Amino acid sequence: MTNREWHLISRPVGWPKPEDFALVETEVRTPREGQVLVRNKYLSVDPYMRGRMSDAKSYAAPFELGKVMQGGAVGEVVASNAEGIAVGDHVLHFFGWREYAVMDATAAVKVDPEAAPLSTYLGVLGMTGLTAYAGLLRVGAFKEGDAVFVSGAAGAVGSQVGQIAKLKGASRVIGSAGSDEKVKLLVEEYGFDAAFNYKNGPVREQLAEAAPDGIDVYFDNVGGEHLEAAIGALNLRGRAVICGMISQYNATEPTPGPRNMVKILQNRLRVEGVLVGDHYDLQQQFVQEVGPWVASGQLKYRETVVEGIENNLEAFLGVLRGDNTGKMIVKL
Repeated sequence: MTNREWHLISRPVGWPKPEDFALVETEVRTPREGQVLVRNKYLSVDPYMRGRMSDAKSYAAPFELGKVMQGGAVGEVVASNAEGIAVGDHVLHFFGWREYAVMDATAAVKVDPEAAPLSTYLGVLGMTGLTAYAGLLRVGAFKEGDAVFVSGAAGAVGSQVGQIAKLKGASRVIGSAGSDEKVKLLVEEYGFDAAFNYKNGPVREQLAEAAPDGIDVYFDNVGGEHLEAAIGALNLRGRAVICGMISQYNATEPTPGPRNMVKILQNRLRVEGVLVGDHYDLQQQFVQEVGPWVASGQLKYRETVVEGIENNLEAFLGVLRGDNTGKMIVKL
């Protein structure tokens, strides 16, 4: 049995190029004792993966050149040499960017396809959902009555942050996105109080119009101009949650920081990064609270689905361009 998997061939400089990658055919091996073989059904592509393509020191080890990359995936067990996981079980794991994966059973988490669609375990009920939940409620110390601004608000994390804030009693939720269509989605489907297209004018001016009384929490997926505008809009003892900075992931030169950082001192602001790996202790609480919201339709989600392992790279590049609405998923 053969397998197709994506390898990193060279480290991208600036925007990743197709020649930095190769789709390689390999032979699928039999699982050893304590291992399972999984046929992947859905793969996740996420902005953070761009950082792992570089060899710069970061919070995660870089992808190795000439070897298969990694990412979230969910699939069906087709061979098992481990207790507790049987053929036909569905599992969540971190061996994406490939059609088949052999792994230790301890690296696979069983999921129930009857409880929720399999793809949701990569998005609204998975890593991106927990990132939104922990980032807003724990790191952002959100409380009822707060005004919240979310950048990249039509993405997998941002859309969930805004909706959770509304469900938890935010006084006002504002979002930014990169198209008028996404702005309409934020207001009409996700229930944001206001939203704007950051391409239509300076973020600072559009945010001031959308949040005339300022904001208490900023959830940052973009960085750059958005972060500077948010620092200027945060009220006394406001909190900025730094989840991503997609505006500068492909920069080839150091990017300038916000020019108004004195506001952090003046307004006693708190700026803190969020990495989902620090908050897995909230996993059970997250599923117990968010699962019913998803099931009842109170919390809505979108997925952008690209079909075929051969299109995995293009799906990833699409995330960097902002082509996706909600979670970008590759269906095999």
